[in-house]
Amino acid sequence: MLRKSKSKLTQLTTALACVMALTHIESVQAADAPAFMPDRAKTALLITDPQNDFMSESGAGWGLVKDNVTRLGTNDNIAKLMKTAKASGMQLFVSPHSYFEHDKHWHARGPVQGLMNSIDMFRVKGPTTYASFENSGADFYKPLKQYILDGKTIVTSPHKVYGPDSNDLVLQLRKNGVETVILGGFAANLCTDSHMRELMEQGFNVVVVKDAVGAPGEDAYNAAVFNYGMIANAVWDTKQAMDFIK
Repeated sequence: MLRKSKSKLTQLTTALACVMALTHIESVQAADAPAFMPDRAKTALLITDPQNDFMSESGAGWGLVKDNVTRLGTNDNIAKLMKTAKASGMQLFVSPHSYFEHDKHWHARGPVQGLMNSIDMFRVKGPTTYASFENSGADFYKPLKQYILDGKTIVTSPHKVYGPDSNDLVLQLRKNGVETVILGGFAANLCTDSHMRELMEQGFNVVVVKDAVGAPGEDAYNAAVFNYGMIANAVWDTKQAMDFIK
């Protein structure tokens, strides 16, 4: 009986320690996030997957993210960030998602990758022809095209899974003297999260804009934002980001 009581006490103590640790993490996030202030001259705005399949109501992935995107005002917030960046002369980078015909035949893929393949998300005819690209699911969301297709925005080669490991984003950032990225886009817990992690691993500073992302549900969103706070240099909202970019 004494041994069982000690075991229960140990479990209770462990659980209490976990709760206290999580509370401490949240307080650290709240305290530390505003303190980080990057060098504006070496900061760029980066948006992942600002494409029709996520942002348009007719997109293949809209049904996955629409509730979260509508609540946050994600589409408008991304537009505000891009507009502010262009007005202030800050560099804008876009890391898009595209799949070509040969990508249909991968031998293995994860569950979300499998879903994306089955509904033809971000499908492009091939790497040497974009004849059917315009207004497709892989095309850029129309209200954002004025910022993306102005001849100054750096649109990287497409990433294939979630992170920038498979495209030239890191190369382009380094060649343009960028040390810090202000990050938003889709999906919050997938590509945006993976970009944050890889860029941190590569030695960049990352600030994630928590209401300029979209996720497939509130659980996925909350998990993503919690991880942003643990990994990124700071987590801002759109107003904070715009005030900095200006």
